[in-house]
Amino acid sequence: MHVYFAGIGAGTGPLALIAKQAGFDVSGSDKQSSSYTEYLYKKAGITIAIGQTGEELAEAHRKQPIDWLVYSSALPKENPQHPELLKAKELGIKATKRDEFLNELLEQTGQKLIAIAGTHGKSTTTAMMIWLLKELGLSLSYSVGAKLPFGEMGEFNPAAEYFVYEADEYDRNFLSFTPYMGVITGVSYDHQDVYPTQEDYTAAFVQFIHSCQVSVAWDEDGLDAKPQKLVLLHENDVAPQLKLIGLVNRQNAWQVIRAVQQLSDYDELRLVEIMNRFPGLSRRFERLAENIYTDYAHTMEKIRGALQTAHEVAGDNIVVVYEGLHNTRQHFMLERGQFDGLFANIRELIWVPSYLAREDPKLELLSPAQLIERTGVTGKAAVLDESLWADITQAAKNGSLVLLISAGGGGSLDEWARQHVKTAEDRH
Repeated sequence: MHVYFAGIGAGTGPLALIAKQAGFDVSGSDKQSSSYTEYLYKKAGITIAIGQTGEELAEAHRKQPIDWLVYSSALPKENPQHPELLKAKELGIKATKRDEFLNELLEQTGQKLIAIAGTHGKSTTTAMMIWLLKELGLSLSYSVGAKLPFGEMGEFNPAAEYFVYEADEYDRNFLSFTPYMGVITGVSYDHQDVYPTQEDYTAAFVQFIHSCQVSVAWDEDGLDAKPQKLVLLHENDVAPQLKLIGLVNRQNAWQVIRAVQQLSDYDELRLVEIMNRFPGLSRRFERLAENIYTDYAHTMEKIRGALQTAHEVAGDNIVVVYEGLHNTRQHFMLERGQFDGLFANIRELIWVPSYLAREDPKLELLSPAQLIERTGVTGKAAVLDESLWADITQAAKNGSLVLLISAGGGGSLDEWARQHVKTAEDRH
């Protein structure tokens, strides 16, 4: 079977790897090259066409008939008449979102789904679950939306008992499954283009809990649900033996430990010792160079968590370079007052243009200068150029911790910085 993945990203990229490992012929497309497209080609030989005019799909279909088009939720959101979806319909190719494809794999293998959901911390918590189960010697399949230092983004073992999955709430994707276990990392209103109200957003998580046989959540989220089994944790009850840097990391680790204890009667101190060796994952307070870190934070809670971690490492000697994810989200954060005090107690804030995707065309495109003015923060506007890179490297040389906050893909602050770091390393 030939499976074509349209819109390779954090969600569909790992699934493309899994499909390849499961024995399918795999190809795909994206609108621009990125670390994900390069990763898939280098790691699995998956050819990703750059461009989504429909002709790329037609050409792949001519070379080898496509049986199934798996598309990112972003495609119809950005353009209901997306050329690749129209071309697939014209050619009679089955087209679905990723959830239907994954559900078929689960049905074929009988693997128990451990679904990690939540507004923030999904990738880290999923990676921690994978790490802990692997260290315990369990065979598993998994999909996570970030690169791991101890495995691929996606791995498929047809004989595994469990499938660990980062279950995204965007486009209500996570409601397409009936997990054996659900882990809810935290709930705070997001994806306003999908969920009209905060009540609608919270209700989706309650529905998710009801779909799981066992769920592990935080009491502070106030999820009013009475499923078969719901384990509630309290933020202040994290085991003191956990020594990971960053409060959010310690909380994520503790939730994973408590979840794994629902699978079997493992010794708590043994699980803590394993979690204290967790090596991290890409774009989650990831060190790019001396004193330069990058983090995928993009909601208020995620940004606060990244900053708290930075403060543990460097006190208040922090320079933040902020690239908002979506102009639409910046409007929402402004309206809710979520920038108030967000960047307090740091040495300097540098604001660069937002990373644009899935935007509301009716909204004014806010520039860094406008955002600085409207939030009332002390900061300066900049663009991704050599002057900014000089400021970043100078601040790092002077001993400041430079935190790049960027959740975009190709062409983002994160990828721009990685290229500059690589260029500097090549010179030496």
